[in-house]
Amino acid sequence: MTDLGAPTGFVAASQSEPFAFTAENQEKAKKVIAKYPEGKQASAVMPLLDLAQRQNKGWLSRAAMDTVAEMLGMAPMRVYEVASFYEMYNRTPVGEHLVRICVTTPCWLRGADDIVHACEAELGIASGETTPDGKFTIHEVQCLGACVNAPLAWIGDDYYEDLDPDSVKRILQALRRGEKPKPGSQIGRQTSAAVTGPTTLRGEKR
Repeated sequence: MTDLGAPTGFVAASQSEPFAFTAENQEKAKKVIAKYPEGKQASAVMPLLDLAQRQNKGWLSRAAMDTVAEMLGMAPMRVYEVASFYEMYNRTPVGEHLVRICVTTPCWLRGADDIVHACEAELGIASGETTPDGKFTIHEVQCLGACVNAPLAWIGDDYYEDLDPDSVKRILQALRRGEKPKPGSQIGRQTSAAVTGPTTLRGEKR
């Protein structure tokens, strides 16, 4: 996975810091592990990595991955393989708001490049970088699986869909103010219905 703009030397320093689950997250981890049969605890690796990442300000240090490996009785390398394969895991520090912009073909055809450029202009950084205050990171990703509502961005746990340069700037400005922008379609589309509105079953119910 790409280094997302951490300052020189910061990653190495952060990687050396110890990691342990908080008491609350330790209990959450135990409940997750208990969902799996004896001998199959390794199946809990993805939710535990997610839990560790949330505790660790949005990224997974080696110590965090090693903690998960020890809890699940896995070889550390097996955990590293999972963390390096899936897009949702970050192995270098990221901003408080990680702005993932889909640039795969459907989104690109619908103006994903304009969304990237609007984010860069609003935040004053290039894609792959983090703002000096540590608030935002821009990251271009491949297919977020919501092609019908392209273009879109994944920020935190939410999708922001049907974006244009103005709407994505408004979202970033709201996040900067500490507000929670409304996720989903930014043009009022009903879920994934046609952008032109319903085409069938438009009459009164009988």
